[in-house]
Amino acid sequence: MTLAISKKRLEEHEEIDGSDMPQIDDAFWAHAELRLPKPKKEIYLRIDQDILDQLKAEGPGYQTRINATLRV
Repeated sequence: MTLAISKKRLEEHEEIDGSDMPQIDDAFWAHAELRLPKPKKEIYLRIDQDILDQLKAEGPGYQTRINATLRV
């Protein structure tokens, strides 16, 4: 479960209804684990320009979207 939310995302959704969110109490923290993301491997990838343009047009995070697509 990710508890962090970016300032930009929060501004996009100013009225967040948290009534269905579980309470974060001492019991939660007693079982919580710190999980750090695995480091990414830097590679050189050649893709068609129109594909790159389409991914970039969808907004920031195009490399993350490529990674998610390849993971499927």
